[in-house]
Amino acid sequence: MRPRIALLDASHEDPNTPRNFRRELDADVARFDVVDREFPDHEAFDGLVVTGSRASVYWDEPWIDETRAFVRDALDCGVPALGVCWGHQLLADALGGTVEPMGEYELGYRTVRHSGADLFEGVPEEFTVFTTHSDAVTELPEAADRIAKNDYGIHGFRHGNVYGIQSHPEYDPRTAEEVVRGKDHLPEERIESVCAGITDEAYSAAKPAKSIFDNFCRTVRATRGEATPADD
Repeated sequence: MRPRIALLDASHEDPNTPRNFRRELDADVARFDVVDREFPDHEAFDGLVVTGSRASVYWDEPWIDETRAFVRDALDCGVPALGVCWGHQLLADALGGTVEPMGEYELGYRTVRHSGADLFEGVPEEFTVFTTHSDAVTELPEAADRIAKNDYGIHGFRHGNVYGIQSHPEYDPRTAEEVVRGKDHLPEERIESVCAGITDEAYSAAKPAKSIFDNFCRTVRATRGEATPADD
């Protein structure tokens, strides 16, 4: 049976977000708009995925506070979770880590190095992935392990069956370009330079990182007590 995943969508109704995650997750995915303060019964799901957002986790907004509280309750009940970009930061924050502004913007296809954690099985140690963020996890939660990094800092952590990744392996080229062109606070020359790097070759180089989603679903099935293909 396919795992049941609750997608906590913080993207402010970006249609690319559920489309991308439903494509990449081998699971029955139900979307909940947390910006509109929609939350599932976490006991009805096998795992959670928290999406990216244009918000910052340290903003004083009721929906962010409620999302953080919901996530804490779910994690306390042992629900496996994967956070992507803003979701990575929210999970770290919910577990007691620190998220701060970077003072710069990491944007475009970048190289990240992982440490061999199970989330990255099948992914080259140095891999390409699309990034877009100006906040970062600067201090990990207690008992969490850093599992990915690059020159910009922490790019992934693990805390039991909770994982965060700073990048966007779910992005396809259409999503990447739309996101970049939406950064109208950045200089036009930088936007055009990043868009010029969104090529078929770059997307092909980033495809191995999509294994992250299969690996997370495997963790969800294992937590539920199912045999995975590797166990058969």
